[in-house]
Amino acid sequence: MIPCSDPHASYAARRDAIDGAVASVLAGGRYILGKEVETLEREFASVVGCRYGIGVGSGTEAIHIALRACGIGSGDEVITASHTAVATVAAIEAAGATPVLVDIEPDYYTLDPDKVKKAITGRAKAVLPVHLYGQTAEMGAIMDVAREKGLRVIEDCAQAHGASYRNRPAGSWGNLACFSFYPTKNLGAYGDGGMITTNDGELASQCRLLREYGWEERYVSSRRGYNSRLDEIQAAILRVKLPGLAADNLRRRRLADRYDLLLASSVRTPKRRPEGAHVFHLYVVRTAHRNGLRDHLHRLGIGALVHYPLPVHLQPAYRGRIDCPGGMEETERAAREILSLPMYPELAVENVHRVAEAVKEYGEATND
Repeated sequence: MIPCSDPHASYAARRDAIDGAVASVLAGGRYILGKEVETLEREFASVVGCRYGIGVGSGTEAIHIALRACGIGSGDEVITASHTAVATVAAIEAAGATPVLVDIEPDYYTLDPDKVKKAITGRAKAVLPVHLYGQTAEMGAIMDVAREKGLRVIEDCAQAHGASYRNRPAGSWGNLACFSFYPTKNLGAYGDGGMITTNDGELASQCRLLREYGWEERYVSSRRGYNSRLDEIQAAILRVKLPGLAADNLRRRRLADRYDLLLASSVRTPKRRPEGAHVFHLYVVRTAHRNGLRDHLHRLGIGALVHYPLPVHLQPAYRGRIDCPGGMEETERAAREILSLPMYPELAVENVHRVAEAVKEYGEATND
């Protein structure tokens, strides 16, 4: 079996260091918001190019808290993508705001800046671009629109640890940025976890208040808050893995280059955004015969998956009740055609060749 992702392989490659870090936390007796979290916040913010990091319970909660820190809630609109994990939209609704979903650019699967501009109403308060599959949205144009219209920008960086655009890291463009440390991410924990990054000291202070009941001093809430704390064990694990992030991302790029070469005549391979550095959280191809190809790969023990098979605006919980100005032609077409092939730093090159041969085999059979 060749899985689509393999967080256990990442653990196995660092087993002794991770086990030692976990044992140190257990022996130390501080398990929530201690020195491991504080140090990770500084280290991760530095990698992202920001002054502040705020560890939280998950990537979803990072978005929720970032929105609330900006004062965004009931009656406010937040413009984002439908082609994303449902967590993005769930977090907007958790904050009490209204999601407004717009279409994507066909080549890069991220928010179309022109569609964003056309979707802005007097109720709009923020744009929430999703950096998908390992590369950023077109942040230059999105920031221009946001500045022109006076909107906050909150980046969803759950799939973009280490990515950049115009030599600026994902997570350093907006007012706030939100990362997930779900186990399959480019920087993954072995449980839930998330991080908010920002260069704004006041927003950082508000995020810290909100993640722990609004406490400025223990047991005294200065504003209504939540319980969303990154634990010490996960922070210690992430600190072990963070120094290897750049090397892991380079390995992903090299594997993607190999896929590109082998699959050029079989399927539509991923396009890299000019001026961007893609970190290939996922390697996503396109074909009109997606379902047949996926089933063929599964029969051969290759764990190809679809990210994401049903856009948020078509899911049962959201269908017909979320505004989608301008239509969703590109989003819906992508959802019918995309397929994620195995991609993780420990993936053996010979298995990339196995996957590519299986893809080509299916293509040849389909064309006969």
